[in-house]
Amino acid sequence: MLADHEAAGFFQFTTGGIMRNFTLAAAAFAAFTMSTAASAAVVVLDFDGVATTNNVAAVGGFYNGGVSADGNSGTNYGVAFSSNALAINSYNGSGEPNPGILFFLSGGAVTIDYAAGFTTGFSFNYSSNSQASITVYDGLGATGNVLATLNLVNNFQSGCGYCAWDPIGVSFAGIAKSIDFAGGANFVGYDNITFGSATPGIPEPATWAMMIIGFGMVGSALRRRTAVAA
Repeated sequence: MLADHEAAGFFQFTTGGIMRNFTLAAAAFAAFTMSTAASAAVVVLDFDGVATTNNVAAVGGFYNGGVSADGNSGTNYGVAFSSNALAINSYNGSGEPNPGILFFLSGGAVTIDYAAGFTTGFSFNYSSNSQASITVYDGLGATGNVLATLNLVNNFQSGCGYCAWDPIGVSFAGIAKSIDFAGGANFVGYDNITFGSATPGIPEPATWAMMIIGFGMVGSALRRRTAVAA
């Protein structure tokens, strides 16, 4: 049996070891989280609730800490839209992913700024009766280097309007900060706009793999430290 002072010393050592292990694990997890935040932060905009009173309303600051033209507040993702960006709250098109969709009635494009930046990929669902294209830039306001482009195939179905919806996405290298949605006004609709993944609404497999590896590294470090302390 350990003497009182020896027992106390053992307890202090063990407790200190556990605390050190916890601190190291927390620091490792924080470092991992910070290093992968841009690629792991998959953000999906579905435009539900942007317009309620008038059914159609300007997106405004709905996703940027402000309100839509209908006075509705959404989640603040730090995502800003050009003034011509509109949302329909309850469009019941066949095959539509969600009730709300993004579209525009004026200008040749809608521009979206994501000031924090995102990596890995970009994707969305769309319905189009027009030639349309998407361009991803590394600067705000559709400026800087072009990281990726997508040409949208006309998937219009006669007598149906926004009925046919297809998923599309693209992967790229670098940090993107804006996207330009170009096409015919009132001829293209978008939904489930997804930052950080080439598949609408779904994180990239590589992101999940990195997270699992990171947790494994933290767990291994904790086990090693605990074994040494024992």
